[in-house]
Amino acid sequence: MKKGVSVIRFWHSASLFLLLFCGILTGSALQVGAKAAKNLFGSAQTGSDQTPSAFGSYAKGCLAGAEQLAESGPTWQAMRLSRNRNWGHPETIDYIQKLSQRASNLRGWNGLYIGDISQPRGGPMLSGHASHQNGLDVDIWLRRADDLSLSPAQREEILSTSLRRAQGAYINDKWTGQHSQLLKYAAQDPRVTRIFIFPGAKVKMCKQASGDRAWLRKIRPWWGHHSHFHVRLKCPAGLQDCVNQPPPPKGDGCKEAEKWVARILNPPKVKPKPPGPPRPKARPKLKRALQLADLPGQCRTVLNAK
Repeated sequence: MKKGVSVIRFWHSASLFLLLFCGILTGSALQVGAKAAKNLFGSAQTGSDQTPSAFGSYAKGCLAGAEQLAESGPTWQAMRLSRNRNWGHPETIDYIQKLSQRASNLRGWNGLYIGDISQPRGGPMLSGHASHQNGLDVDIWLRRADDLSLSPAQREEILSTSLRRAQGAYINDKWTGQHSQLLKYAAQDPRVTRIFIFPGAKVKMCKQASGDRAWLRKIRPWWGHHSHFHVRLKCPAGLQDCVNQPPPPKGDGCKEAEKWVARILNPPKVKPKPPGPPRPKARPKLKRALQLADLPGQCRTVLNAK
């Protein structure tokens, strides 16, 4: 009888051990599978050896076959090189190079300082942007690029120039006609769908623009964007798995920009809290980080490619 009990106990213990062991393995697998996509894409150091392609949307996508913008060129310098975000779709790289050539003709400008484009394989970033994921976004500094011989160390330390006043309702005295012309050049390229900049800058350009005002439609007011402007390109032709943002509303968008300014200068009044004991504060909900499964299926292939 005792022998039978011992056998039962042995198999019971062995079963528990196997369940625990399998649970540990399963838990580890779940942890790997649930690793945030920003960690996976943020660790990629080089582009994939694939045909260039932008997958998904600007804020939920990735980039195959990225091209790296040279750290320095005849009319540009890439900034913050330690971030390794000077990668983009070839159309974006071509756009930057052509715009910088036009910028070099502006009085006092030798070209452009280029901020973040995308990571080597796109995807969510470890810090900063929610967009810039499919290689079709680029940040361009508003600081006048008069010195294109900056060392990598200098490019880590130098700051861009803020051009806003009154929280973005107005431009400040550092804004020049060259800035307006640069934004016009940037918007006139047919590949561009939107350019984000602070509201006061849009209103200023609306007041000054004459003749053809079609380019103003692409200039969109947005929070921040006072030391750089953010250019977004359309999906290149033939990329069926690239998701375009809907086009901006028709018209030059100047009335909308004026409304933005009005909200800055006259923010909505906050209703007073009713008397009584304070309600317990609810815990703030943590935003769920994007997982690889949230991105287009091709992004797994992009990560695994050479």
